[in-house]
Amino acid sequence: MDTSFIRELTMQYWVSRSEIIRNFGLLVGGAIGIYLAWKRVVASNKQADAQQRQAELSRRDHVAELFNRAVGQLKDEKLEIRLGAILTLGQICTDFRDLSAPVIQLLSTHLKQEKVDYGETDAPADIGEIIRIIAVMSQNPPERTHESPRQN
Repeated sequence: MDTSFIRELTMQYWVSRSEIIRNFGLLVGGAIGIYLAWKRVVASNKQADAQQRQAELSRRDHVAELFNRAVGQLKDEKLEIRLGAILTLGQICTDFRDLSAPVIQLLSTHLKQEKVDYGETDAPADIGEIIRIIAVMSQNPPERTHESPRQN
């Protein structure tokens, strides 16, 4: 056997070995890359879910603040302040349909407690606005889009 032939065979052997090792390395590297990408996607999804829950809590906190402020203003002596409170409650019904049931219940109770006979005259503007809001909301009942935390 010729030494050049043996060298060539040895060289081909190491070239094929290095290609196998390189391909195996690429396979392992690709698998690790896919695993790391999957972990990143899972972490991103968890973060997005947490941000969505935080936004919902902030939304509910904001609406609770509006609701509480408006409730405190319903019995104010000034008509403008009462009207502002009623319009705020009406806007809550419109913007946050899933939270409109407590607002309608509050406004209905407020009307029941206002047992005043106006006779032939029209009711004050605030009472008329409450009646209008209740009428509009009874024609367009809210769709249940969020579960109440008390029902869990």
